[in-house]
Amino acid sequence: MSNTIGHFINGVDVADDNRPAPVYNPATGVLTKHVAMASKATVEDAIAAAEAAFGAWRDTPPAKRARIMFRFKQLLEENADEIAAAITDEHGKVLDDAMGEFGRGVEVVDYACGIPEMLKGEFSRNVGPGIDSWSDFQPLGVVAGITPFNFPAMVPMWMYPMAIACGNTFVLKPSEKDPTAPMIVARLFREAGLPDGVFNLVNGDKEAVDTLLNDPRVQAISFVGSTPVAEYIYSTGTANGKRVQALGGAKNHAVVMPDADIDNAVSALMGAAFGSCGERCMAISVAVCVGEETADTVVAKLKAEIANLRVGPGTDLSNHMGPLVTDVHYDKVKGYVDLGVEEGADLVADGRKLVVDDYEKGYFLGPCLFDKVTADMRIYQEEIFGPVLCVVRAESEEQAMQLIDDHEYGNGTCIFTRDGEAARYFADNIKVGMVGINVPLPVPVAYHSFGGWKRSLFGDLFAYGPDSVRFYTRRKTITQRWPSGGVREKAQFAFPGRQ
Repeated sequence: MSNTIGHFINGVDVADDNRPAPVYNPATGVLTKHVAMASKATVEDAIAAAEAAFGAWRDTPPAKRARIMFRFKQLLEENADEIAAAITDEHGKVLDDAMGEFGRGVEVVDYACGIPEMLKGEFSRNVGPGIDSWSDFQPLGVVAGITPFNFPAMVPMWMYPMAIACGNTFVLKPSEKDPTAPMIVARLFREAGLPDGVFNLVNGDKEAVDTLLNDPRVQAISFVGSTPVAEYIYSTGTANGKRVQALGGAKNHAVVMPDADIDNAVSALMGAAFGSCGERCMAISVAVCVGEETADTVVAKLKAEIANLRVGPGTDLSNHMGPLVTDVHYDKVKGYVDLGVEEGADLVADGRKLVVDDYEKGYFLGPCLFDKVTADMRIYQEEIFGPVLCVVRAESEEQAMQLIDDHEYGNGTCIFTRDGEAARYFADNIKVGMVGINVPLPVPVAYHSFGGWKRSLFGDLFAYGPDSVRFYTRRKTITQRWPSGGVREKAQFAFPGRQ
């Protein structure tokens, strides 16, 4: 089949027409290409290539790995426009948002360039008479990443740059909904001088995922996606003896205190709720307003801002929000809006009626705002992953925090306030992994680590940053002694202690 994206294995493009799946431009609804769904045999070929490349790559000095990363970073920046355009064409997000995603991914590549410092290990001399001890951070082997549609460039870069810099070889299974950007990046990595087989890419669906989960050659799996799938990845991978980090879903709350700068809070909520059409794991989907007056003011200002929000194709930089990624996802999100009305929430802004001129077949849903949402409603409990913001009213900061703590997800949250004491209490006590104070999307920078609590993360270590070195390496501790020549020592039967 013509215009079909295949795979990238052992440094070359691999054509594959096995079970081709359609790829659409979500702004137009037009079929643009197909992507091959890898068979079990194709995935096994990628794993075999990674396994064959591991020995030489593990023994490559970290400084040489870093030089390849520097070159890779340069090539990424030189090809930023092409990669961002591919994201917009297949995901739908506005072009400057695509460029922002790409830039945050490149920051992790930048961090990986410092890998010689991060792999230095530790050394202690004379831990006993003539005995030295040190630790090494050694790579695991073949590792894999399974990534979602909403950040086709950034989320894979959370994984493979650090994994590869640490000396592992990698198999990436990106989303089949927007496969072009990851493929462009794979070719650039080859151009940067990465040896064949160190980085491999297979497009696919559950067959590819299950092959990675069950193959004993794969030592670790990184995943970002929905909580049900994250739980499946974690339970299956760990049952097969793999190290797994599986980042799941979210229902991120923003608490708006009565003393907050309401105008700035509303601006922040608009971007955090409706940017990227709400298809972000860190999107704010619930605004908890403390006090009736606060809620009334916030809702009125949000309604006014929504009326001026421009929705249309992501190639038009005057637009604030593009379409949803597929028609199936459009139906799902629209169904949640219908459900919210049935549940009795007050639909203040109804995006279901939106029509974008000349793009009538696109998957456009306008911004939706619900007021007077309660914790027993499904639109509050479940992750919608679309441009839907729910306003919940609370009487106090403590009540607002209890709502957040009681929710099954604990990915990200934020508070808007001028009160330092309230902000510190919130940050210290809230049961959420990432917290913003007057910052709506508290996504950590590359030299920190990203991850939630509760059912937003399965595993012990966060993504990228310092935790990535811990996840993608094993610590080995060596204790060494060279006895004095010519001296016969007596056997010691007591457990060795400090001497």
